[in-house]
Amino acid sequence: MEKATEKAIVTVVGKDTVGIIAKVCTYLSEHNINVLDISQTIVQDYFNMMMIVDISGCNQSFSDTTKGLDELGTDIGVSIKCQKEEIFESMHRI
Repeated sequence: MEKATEKAIVTVVGKDTVGIIAKVCTYLSEHNINVLDISQTIVQDYFNMMMIVDISGCNQSFSDTTKGLDELGTDIGVSIKCQKEEIFESMHRI
């Protein structure tokens, strides 16, 4: 039986440099996290990306995933945050 989709929101913000999307997607792929949707913009050299991902098949805990993404962000000079969809929705409800 297949696991139900468990969504999370990944945001990436920082100065634009080559390879941000590749490095983030490589990390997600290595941990069996599927990208469901992605939106990215660059405004005056600042990179902003939002991804909706499926974490139901992830091969590590959610806290390890968020910590790993945070560390990756530090390594590449951007801020990467990951929140479960239900938390993101409740925080951004008008």
